[in-house]
Amino acid sequence: MEQLIKSTTRHIRIFSAEVDKDGELVPSNQVLTLDVDPDNEFNWNEEALRKIYRKFEQLVEENSGADLTDYNLRRIGSDLEHLLRSLLQNGEISYNLTGRVINYSMGVPQVAVEGSK
Repeated sequence: MEQLIKSTTRHIRIFSAEVDKDGELVPSNQVLTLDVDPDNEFNWNEEALRKIYRKFEQLVEENSGADLTDYNLRRIGSDLEHLLRSLLQNGEISYNLTGRVINYSMGVPQVAVEGSK
């Protein structure tokens, strides 16, 4: 029986599993499933999501041949979390102010003050 290995950060979840037709996770040693921003804390656009998925694919490829361990998945998840933070800081994504979770986990948004330089 295959074991489910996972990495969960605040905004990135990675599972060694496939999603079946009923939406259930089926453990797999061959497939990784990525769940980005499960609490909908951010407003996303297609390009920002593509950047996360491209980086995910790159990191998985770089780790090809390494043992599938929770440590390796956590490293990938941490790298993706850093990318997500940079997307927020660069204004490519923003906080979802209508979401059920509003805790500014990546820092308080910068607000321009009129008249400041």
